[in-house]
Amino acid sequence: MNSFKIEGGHRLSGEIQPQGAKNEALQILCAVLLTKEKMTINNIPDIVDVNKLIELLKKLDVKVEKYSKGSYSFQADQVNLSFLETPEFKKDGSGLRGSIMLVGPMLGRFGKGYIPKPGGDKIGRRRLDTHFEGFIKLGASFRYNKEDHFFGVEADELHGVHMLLDEASVTGTANIVMAAVFAKGTTTIYNAACEPYLQQLCNMLNRMGAKITGIGSNLLNIEGVEELSGTSHTMLPDMIEIGSWIGLAAMTKSALRIKNVNWEYLGQIPDVFRKLGLTVERDGDDIVIPEHKNGYEIQNYIDGSVLTVADAPWPGFTPDLLSIVLVVATQARGSVLIHQKMFESRLFFVDKLIDMGAKIILCDPHRANVIGHDFKSDLKATTMTSPDIRAGISLLIAALSAKGTSIIHNIEQIDRGYENIDERLRAIGAKIERY
Repeated sequence: MNSFKIEGGHRLSGEIQPQGAKNEALQILCAVLLTKEKMTINNIPDIVDVNKLIELLKKLDVKVEKYSKGSYSFQADQVNLSFLETPEFKKDGSGLRGSIMLVGPMLGRFGKGYIPKPGGDKIGRRRLDTHFEGFIKLGASFRYNKEDHFFGVEADELHGVHMLLDEASVTGTANIVMAAVFAKGTTTIYNAACEPYLQQLCNMLNRMGAKITGIGSNLLNIEGVEELSGTSHTMLPDMIEIGSWIGLAAMTKSALRIKNVNWEYLGQIPDVFRKLGLTVERDGDDIVIPEHKNGYEIQNYIDGSVLTVADAPWPGFTPDLLSIVLVVATQARGSVLIHQKMFESRLFFVDKLIDMGAKIILCDPHRANVIGHDFKSDLKATTMTSPDIRAGISLLIAALSAKGTSIIHNIEQIDRGYENIDERLRAIGAKIERY
């Protein structure tokens, strides 16, 4: 198990380029299974979860060629379907949350898809009902082996149908869309997720020959086609990483420029940080965060009541940044209520921040009240363990702002979502070592 040693309390400066979007990559890489033709994908992040998925595709006999950093070609013209029922697949698939999105493309193109219960973050229940209920409505039969936690769906032919999703699941919507592109007739998906990464997937599928309308809304219409062709695609920058850098700049009172962020896809992210009192400036397609020498003050609501920052499906605020917002609030003037609605275990990392001196009241598994220090009291360095990707980067930001030397164990969790994080932080002046 690797660890980070962080000497906190240093100002950072310079420019940082966001990596390609992790959550988009997991969808797009599964979609290469929908065609026998070559797919060229660019701006793929070099992170553990994505690399695991690429290795899984190779074991399915997808031809993978790396052109340069972040640029690959994929050709799924001779997919080894028998691999799906091997012990090796059960082991590899269970270690990756994104493996669930292999099912839709496999079902749509080959008439069957199998997956072990996926792993990933320990942030509470992440049920798969939405995925499989959608497949069943398209005409697939479903089976589940409780002994080895193995799911399977099979269909001789899928048929278009109207469905109302029980939740606006991003991965569930993506999975159902990738199956429905080959269904006979027209499929309508109401209460569909409409995140930018899902929009990217749908637009790419249309370039491949799919017929999807309603992209960007919660009502998708999919007219089934016989086959799809190859295309090229470039990932968006990772909005969660962009938000992480904004939080890092604030907590370390640093001036940072975040390059090429695709502003039109950031949604509420800049405004939520502004409500915390941060100055978030736009310069072309860059975000500029100046030094917050005098700190930052949380805005109250118009009637004077305490601000609440809550997560919601897009275009609401992403749950993946609530932990960053919480950490930023620990040094603000004022207080804020953080309401994590979508995952019941994601706020449990606050005990580590409390150990560092943060004033946080954990009301219940979903709500935390943060009273900011206004930089009048520094966070204290400590030794801690990263429980998941987003909590891990939040603890790293806290450690970089704290006085003294902190140790973070289990940094493999951070590596799952952030590309060469220690090298990129050192490039802007951070004192961080991996050991």
